[in-house]
Formats: sequence, C-alpha cells, structure tokens
Amino acid sequence: MSSNPLPHAHTTMEEALDKGLKAAIAKSTAGLSPIALAAAYSDWALHLATAPGKQLQLVEKAVKKSGKLARFAATCAIHPDAPQTCIEPLPQDRRFRSAAWKTWPYNVIHQGFLLNQQWWHNATTGVEGMTKQHENVMEFVARQILDVFSPSNSILTNPDVLQKTVQGGGWNLVRGWQNMVEDVTRVSTGQKPVGTEAFKVGQNLATTPGKVVLRNRLIELIQYAPTTKKVRPEPILIVPAWIMKYYILDLSETNSMVRFLTDQGFTVFMVSWMNPDAEDRDLGMDDYLSHGVIAALDAVQAIAQSDQVHAIGYCLGGTLLSIAAAALARDGDTRLKTLTLLAAQTDFTEAGELQLFINDSQLTFLEDMMWNQGYLDTTQMAGTFQLLRSNDLIWSYMIHDYLMGERTQMIDLMAWNADATRMPYRMHSQYLRRLYLNNDFAEGRYKVADRPVTVSDIRAPVFLVGTERDHVAPWRSVYKFNLLSDTDVTFVLTSGGHNAGIVSEPGHPHRHYRIATRAKDAPYTGPDRWMAENDPTDGSWWPAMSDWLAQHSGKPTDPPPLGASDAGYRALCDAPGTYVFQE
Repeated sequence: MSSNPLPHAHTTMEEALDKGLKAAIAKSTAGLSPIALAAAYSDWALHLATAPGKQLQLVEKAVKKSGKLARFAATCAIHPDAPQTCIEPLPQDRRFRSAAWKTWPYNVIHQGFLLNQQWWHNATTGVEGMTKQHENVMEFVARQILDVFSPSNSILTNPDVLQKTVQGGGWNLVRGWQNMVEDVTRVSTGQKPVGTEAFKVGQNLATTPGKVVLRNRLIELIQYAPTTKKVRPEPILIVPAWIMKYYILDLSETNSMVRFLTDQGFTVFMVSWMNPDAEDRDLGMDDYLSHGVIAALDAVQAIAQSDQVHAIGYCLGGTLLSIAAAALARDGDTRLKTLTLLAAQTDFTEAGELQLFINDSQLTFLEDMMWNQGYLDTTQMAGTFQLLRSNDLIWSYMIHDYLMGERTQMIDLMAWNADATRMPYRMHSQYLRRLYLNNDFAEGRYKVADRPVTVSDIRAPVFLVGTERDHVAPWRSVYKFNLLSDTDVTFVLTSGGHNAGIVSEPGHPHRHYRIATRAKDAPYTGPDRWMAENDPTDGSWWPAMSDWLAQHSGKPTDPPPLGASDAGYRALCDAPGTYVFQE
C-alpha cells in the first residue's frame, strides 16, 4: 500500500537555505510560526481599524464593565461579606473557586480580571471580515497573554498563597523555589519529572503477561496470555497512537484495558510502536499502514487461526485504523469483524483548538523544523498540548508546586504522559496536511495503493467513543463519523478528557457515560440533540464495550498458543517488549 508523496521531498540548495533559516527561528519560537501569528494579528487589527461601529461597541462595553466593577467594589466596601458577583467564571475555570476569593479585596481583584478577560474576548471576536481561523487564533493568543497576568498567579493577589505564606512563615516559598530549581534542572538535563521514578515499565506499568510475536522496523506486536479457560474465537487487535507509548491501555493492574479484556475472555494483541529518530525521517503514512496495521493484522490472523478480527484504535491509531478498514473494505477484504474507535477523528473540520496551528504558513514552518532534525521532538509536541490547557497544565502546576510549595503527586497516567515519543518528518507532515489541513479522508481524496478511500467505504459495525472534555479530539468532531459512515454505529460519550475518559475502569469514581446505537439506514441526529436524548449512566463504559464485542463474537473456544512458529511468528521475548523502552 502506498500513500501520497510528501511535497518538496527533494530540496535544492536555495530551498535548503530557506528551510535552515526557518528551522533556526523555530528553536526560539517553540515551533510556532511568527509569520502565521503576524498574519492573524494583521487580519484582526486592519479589520478592527476599519470598523468604527465595532470600536464604539467596545468602548460602550468598557464603560459598562467599569461601572459594573465600580458598583461591585462599592457594595463590597460597605458589605464585605456580600455574596453577589458581577461575573461568573467559565465552568472549566477553577482558579477562583476557593472561599478566600469571595473576601475583600480579592473578590474585586478577580472580578476585575474576569471582566477584562470578557472584554478582550469581545474585542477579538465578531470583527466582520476576519477569517474564522484568524479570529480563533487572536482569541486564543489574547487568552494566553491574559492568563499570564491572572491574579491567581501572583503571591500578593492570591489569598490562598498569602494565607499559606503567613501561616508557614514563608517556608512554602522556599520549598517552591527548591521545586522550581529541581524542575528546571531536570528539563535542562533531559530527565523526566519528579516522581516518575516510582513507575517502571514492566514492574508496575505494562505488567499484563504476554509475548512479543512480531518485530519489524516499525512495530512490536504483543500477544497477551489468556486468563480464562475459553476465549472468543475472534481476537482483538489494538492499535494505539504512536504519539505516545502503547501502555496507556495497559497501565497498572487495576486500570488496564488489556487486562480487563483478557478477563472477559478475549485474546488480545497490542501494537507497540518504535520510537523514531533522524534515520527514520522518510517513514510515511504508507509505512505506518503497511508495516503497522496490515502487518499486525496478518500476524494476528495467522496466530489465532481466525477469519475475522476485532480491531480497536485509539487517537491517531484509530484514524490510521479507519483508513486501513476503508481500504480493506474497498478491496473486498472482510477480515475486520468490528471496528472500535476511541477518541479518534475521521473528519477534521472541527478538530478543536489544535486547528489553531493548522494552516499552510504554520505547517510549512513546522515542516522546515522537522526537515532540519528529521522528526518532531517530544518537547515540541508536549508544549503544544500544554498551551491548549494552560490553566490546568501550566499555571495551576506553578501555583501548587512553586507558590504553595507542595509537590503534585505523580500517578500512573501522569508517568505515562511523561514517556513521550518522536514523530518522523515525512509521516507527521503527511498526517497534518492530508488529514488536518485538507481533510482528504473525509472528503474522498486520501489514496491508498493509488486509489481513494473514504469513511463510507467502512462496512464493519463500529463502536465509537468520545469524551466530554477532550481538547485533542473533541467529541462533536469524533461524532461526525455518524454523518459520514454507511454502517451501524454505537456511539458512547463518556465523562473525562482525552486520556482519563478512555482509562475509565469499572469502579472508577465519578464516571458516567451515554450510549445509543444508530442503524446504517437511520436518519442522522445532530450531536447536541443526541446528547439531550440519551441520559447518562453511572459507571464505566468498558463493560458496555465488552458486551458489544461479545454480541459480535462466536462461541468461546480454546485459546490459541502464544505465537505460531510454523507461520513465522515465534515468541521473541516477554511483554512489554523492547520498543517501549526506547528513549
């Protein structure tokens, strides 16, 4: 199978000069294109400058907000314990939830900040003539700049920090300084965050017993040992994202999806991706398809001696698996019994705030940076995801660890998140351009073996999972599979985010999910109406997935052996294999 070639794969001396300059600039801008940001700013500033009505509206809003804040401040001066506010934070904003923020003068300080934040939202949105992406970029940039100056980030304007400082004689600031020095030292020397030492792959992470039964340039395929006397005849092949290590689905014994599925009587196989370096710069999407999904599928079939396979894909792995499923169905290959997609997008027109970084200018800048080093580095990817949730991943951490002087307790999911991988230059460029930028798969232009495939080619029934607070694959974007597909789809919307919503084992507190099935001939229901029509069910969605897989499986039979030497798939080593340890 072959994919489309990468544009500008061969560079002249002049092109190399241009790329080298942009790559050098990228080192000081964290991979963000200053030209793309300048274009967004110019679009906003020029259109706002020629919109006197919008300017007048902003002046009116500023006057009204100033008056509202002044009245609030006067009321608080007379009645310090007055419970009213003049503006409420957004539901996801947890910075000012402490009771101390309701006392004078901190109530006035944080209310002023929120009003200012609201005004800037009004200033950067609704300017006629701006492109939608530039509007989103300006709103995002303004929010990021304002967050820097949030009163919660300052010792003098954060009442919780002040109280801690007074009560502890300032030792919280001493401990915070020590924490910061330790963190900076670890980052500068390439070490992982504090606390990750307690989590070891193969010891208390990724401990489900199994064998590596296939190893090629891109993957190791792990077959897990059965835990039941009988198993379903159709094995499960899991394709995780290659942006992180596979064991997000095999964390500790209590929250391992792999262990859960084996306990339910399934034979489970897992793809473990190689961590690429500069020598792998020319690996493309076609390689990940043929040497990854297809090679794993061939091995699973040969070992399990099964005509059909249940395939599960997570995040980017789910997108790649969808492409593979469409190509197989197009060619009359019926090996996939079912398809389960976990927080995986097939349409990228509403792919959340990651779209802020997706345009020709930004992608060219990113490609030049990857061209210079051969891959996208782990720190560069991590920085992008942290920006998307800066309050949760940057500022709240700084307040807790540096101002409060405490240490965030490391958990298995956080330790996994710190174990990042690189992305090859060619593959990542193809992925971003053909899927995120051009939306080729959803619109029928993505080619496999020089022939186009699309979502409607998929014929296997689909179990589709979205998460309510997903910032990487927003659930409404995931839900679009229903609009494009021509098969039965069972959609699950679960609480949590991109990772925690998927790692939602039975017994996990404060979890709920919604579920409903749409037959392929049924009329389309929009996402908001779907959510309103389906009430939440308390608990984990994993048993619902297991039941659905069982309904599409044959009668239990004897488990297959670990590996199949006669077919060329002998057991090479114990799980978790060797690729997972690549740094």
